[in-house]
Amino acid sequence: MRTFLLTLLIGLSPWCMAGQIYKWVDAQGVTHFDAQPPQGQPSTSMQTPSPPAIKPPPMPGSSTIGDQKAIDSTVKKQVAEQQAQLKTFCDQARTNLAQLQNNPRLREEVGGELRRLSDTQRQERVTEAQKQIAENCQ
Repeated sequence: MRTFLLTLLIGLSPWCMAGQIYKWVDAQGVTHFDAQPPQGQPSTSMQTPSPPAIKPPPMPGSSTIGDQKAIDSTVKKQVAEQQAQLKTFCDQARTNLAQLQNNPRLREEVGGELRRLSDTQRQERVTEAQKQIAENCQ
């Protein structure tokens, strides 16, 4: 029974809050508030605060969707730039690998001097280039 009464009071509370409230001062100087105005005494009607407005969900075509489109466009541009950089890297890595495999007399500059790569060094670089291509290029 208590649960029913509590549920009833909670269910009816919004209608009670929405009602008109009256304020008056009695002969002893005590201020009273009630839902009914007093008989034969001046009273003032109090404005009850209205509940906060519920913000409707954004409609299709609103600025939220426009913002998302701008974000999507920015991300697509970034992905395209990264793919272009990866393609450039892969092309250069394949060119370097071909040079390492086809040219046994490769030289590198070390400290301002040109040194010829030994077969072991060349083979190590071939293996390293193949590994980079396998990891990064498809």
